Amino acid sequence: MSKKTNTATPFKIAAHYDAIVIGTGPGGEGAAMKLAKRGKKVAIIEKAHSVGGGCTHWGTIPSKALRHSVSRLIEFNSNPIFGEDQPRKHLTFAEILSHAQSVIRKQVHMRKGFYDRNDCDLFFGEASFVDKNTLQVRKNDGSLDYLSAENIIIATGSRPYRPADIDFSHPHVYDSDTILSLDYHPSSIIIYGAGVIGSEYASIFRGLDIKTDLINNRERLLSFLDAEMSDSLSYHFRNSGIIIRHDEQYKSVETHPDGVVMHMQSGKKMKANCLLFANGRTGNTDKLNLESVGLTPDGRGQLKVNENYQTEVENIYAVGDVIGYPSLASAAYDQGRIAASAIVSGKARKNLTLDIPTGIYTIPEISSVGKTEQELTAQKVPYEVGRAQFKHLARSQILGSDVGSLKILFHRETKEILGIHCFGERASEIIHIGQAIMEQKNGGNTIEYFVHTTFNYPTMAEAYRVAALNGLNRLF
Repeated sequence: MSKKTNTATPFKIAAHYDAIVIGTGPGGEGAAMKLAKRGKKVAIIEKAHSVGGGCTHWGTIPSKALRHSVSRLIEFNSNPIFGEDQPRKHLTFAEILSHAQSVIRKQVHMRKGFYDRNDCDLFFGEASFVDKNTLQVRKNDGSLDYLSAENIIIATGSRPYRPADIDFSHPHVYDSDTILSLDYHPSSIIIYGAGVIGSEYASIFRGLDIKTDLINNRERLLSFLDAEMSDSLSYHFRNSGIIIRHDEQYKSVETHPDGVVMHMQSGKKMKANCLLFANGRTGNTDKLNLESVGLTPDGRGQLKVNENYQTEVENIYAVGDVIGYPSLASAAYDQGRIAASAIVSGKARKNLTLDIPTGIYTIPEISSVGKTEQELTAQKVPYEVGRAQFKHLARSQILGSDVGSLKILFHRETKEILGIHCFGERASEIIHIGQAIMEQKNGGNTIEYFVHTTFNYPTMAEAYRVAALNGLNRLF
């Protein structure tokens, strides 16, 4: 590795690279792997003790692992095959957390191997800009390294938003990162914020027989979803015992040795053993010294980028949560690869897919791709609906999991598939069958595909044929 000294500054550049990536989450990994495989010299800076970013250590991976354990627990306790007189199995949060930690270790080991095999240099410490080509890395022991590069990619992710008036140092107050340090089994919990993270954790805690209050700032749960899917989730949440309170804003939070009391602006008061505050996230840009390169993030710590994921400084790119929507791990990985392609070729040769699937790992799951009924109605698109209820599928009956449905929205005249919405177990897997057909060009995207193809029997995928026939039968 060639070394070069910046004569205009009093420090020595330890190494110079074609590209430096800040952050090892999905966006950073996607960028680094693409660049390395195209023969570029790449360095990666990670502020945590190991690779993987928030996705692996505090977000996607642990929460989905927790959800899986709880889902299997619910399945065991509700399955008559084990006998009506079988005592109910109970697990604590700490017990299911051990499985999540095992998955995290495997993910870290695998991802560390990616960087090693592709000859990427890993630096552990906190990065900040010196100028548009130079980064300072403050290591855990306080020592400093200075690295330079032709291009720099910011993939630092986001962190939970923390209002200044809430004491997050209290042992009964958590955010979506620190909740993984919960070392006792609460009897009750208030979850403030009914977005994706809040809703997923509401499923987890209620599945552990913990009294759960879910506070929603809006009038409908997950209002970006198709209304039918949102209504289905609300129904099953309430049926499981979750108390949902819509259109509420907190006024203050009292902390006590045995729990918390949340005062609402509506005058209500709620008491619980602990509080999980999950209302919004902030981009991790505040410690990057962006002012030194002329970049100013918005109020949520996010940066503006163009179609190549370039910021206003042409050699500095940004991907993932630090640029906002869609704030999905899957999309961040693709964004990293697109940015890397732009660095290598001067311009990205592909864009992020138009119809990005969303997976919400509540119990049951929800997954969607394409338009909702509300969007199509507002756009005055003549659409029809095809539905399949999981309870009518042989595979679902075999599994003993009859909750859920698949809904296909399609154009009445062209029969083009416009949106697919799935509610139920394995929804995030099932959705990709429909997504693959939606991506077909030259007239290949029609609902008739599902009628004319042959599915394995019995499978959950058969829902597509049932829904397609149901929808086509509505035409006249």
